Amino acid sequence: MEIDKLNSLVELYFKKCDEVDPNRPFLKWLKPNKPTYTWGDIKERIFKLSTKIKTLINEGDRCLILSENRPYWLMSDLAVMNAGGISVPIFTTYSSNDYKYILNDCKPSLIIVSNNDQFKKIKNYVNLNEQKIISFEEIEADSLLIKNIFREDNYKKEINNNLKRNMPACIIYTSGTSGNPKGVILSHGGILSNCEGAVELLETLIKKKDPIFLTWLPLSHSYEHTVQFIQIIVGAKVFYAESLEKLISNMGVAKPTIMTAVPRFYQNLFTKININFEKQKGLKKKLINQTLYLGKKILKKEVLTLGEKIINFLCEKLVRKKIRNQFGGNLQAFVSGGGALDQKIGEFLNAIGLPTLQGYGLTETSPVVSCNLPDLVKVETVGPPFRTNKVRIAEDGEILIKGENVMLGYWNLKEETKRVIKDGWLHTGDIGELDHNNYLKITDRKKDIIVNLGGDNISPSKIENILCLNEFIKQSFVYGDKKNYLVALLVIEKEINKDKIKLIIENINKSLTLIEKVKKFILINEEFTIENGMLTPTLKLKRKEIIKKYKQQLENLY
Repeated sequence: MEIDKLNSLVELYFKKCDEVDPNRPFLKWLKPNKPTYTWGDIKERIFKLSTKIKTLINEGDRCLILSENRPYWLMSDLAVMNAGGISVPIFTTYSSNDYKYILNDCKPSLIIVSNNDQFKKIKNYVNLNEQKIISFEEIEADSLLIKNIFREDNYKKEINNNLKRNMPACIIYTSGTSGNPKGVILSHGGILSNCEGAVELLETLIKKKDPIFLTWLPLSHSYEHTVQFIQIIVGAKVFYAESLEKLISNMGVAKPTIMTAVPRFYQNLFTKININFEKQKGLKKKLINQTLYLGKKILKKEVLTLGEKIINFLCEKLVRKKIRNQFGGNLQAFVSGGGALDQKIGEFLNAIGLPTLQGYGLTETSPVVSCNLPDLVKVETVGPPFRTNKVRIAEDGEILIKGENVMLGYWNLKEETKRVIKDGWLHTGDIGELDHNNYLKITDRKKDIIVNLGGDNISPSKIENILCLNEFIKQSFVYGDKKNYLVALLVIEKEINKDKIKLIIENINKSLTLIEKVKKFILINEEFTIENGMLTPTLKLKRKEIIKKYKQQLENLY
């Protein structure tokens, strides 16, 4: 399939349907008693759903999708686009303020919601007289039930051929520094060009075994949203995990060949395997140590002696094979994105037989910019840039991206768009360098955005502003880059004790999303001032200076 010749994601999907046996299994949700959908099943349902959606919206209307991962998600996404709408996927974990803001910002004419739990999150911000609702299950409002739509026989098998590469496919909201989420408008061509780069990367892996994906990252995340179209291109069988807690057991069922995940998953994996390794004694312990030592040598392309080759053969059979079998036995690669993966974790996983390829990207780049290659992994880097985009390092070290994958702009934020896209180059806010192999290395972050271990972008200033709205909190500093949760430094009024502050934080947390909640805090006596170097002349926090001074105390909270 010539991806560069395609006009839209819709054309991509239906072209692939023509190539694939309609009876071939395609999508399966791993919750108990859920059916396996074939390519033919999905195609028919998309036709039925897009026929219905076309009667509810005008061309270019925004259509909100609020659902956990399941086969109906992909069907809805493609049906919206086929009906001429713009898909707006949103997270199931947003705060009520975020839901309110997004619904008001993109003004969707159609809302697709999975169940009553999800509907309750947005019902106060929905105008039932103006906005139509399609639901996957019964909800406490008038809605079109998807099972009834699928029962209809009067539908058109129409493919939307009016879509072009430069037209919006979706709006994906990402955290904004001002506090409110920003709607990133991604084009059909942007996502297609990203798929083109990804398929070239995965080519060697796909040849070895039929591709099977296990999906657990929310499909509302730009990373997983694009991955679904890569799955279509390679004709993969896709399993949707039940939950993060059941992910390992789900891997045993799905037996995936490729899995995409964020650093938090790999950190948890590293911790679990390491705990098991620590318990071993005697010969087992020696074999594990050799597996790690020799695995790291192989990773760095160092030559093994004859003796080391023999030991490595044993390590392969007795250690690495057992580990791989725990994850289904077919794994060709883990692909890590959405945040920086610790080098130590990358080396460890590759050494024990779980190939882990770290990549780099942003929602604004559809989203992948670069990724390590299966035959040359440099764990301290995020790999070479995809052929489909250009990477340049500015004079101040900032990473600039140019290509079709760069967003069309931020929804309703023209000035903000102009600020980050100059002469076609997206200014990422990340600092980096390219090595002699053209592998990109991220060395720092220019913008004040926290990227947690889940790959979520969090605006610290938004949370700091909310904290300082309380009369007893004079100043605050939020910390948590590459961490599982957020912590804070607080400067408080002297007459308030710690227990009182604890209650205040608990109360503030109620208005924040799960990822924005402040789990722990430290009270400090010294205020941040211009004089002590903690504030800029315009009274902004000097984050690097604050971290330098309080790093150890902050790290002690984890």
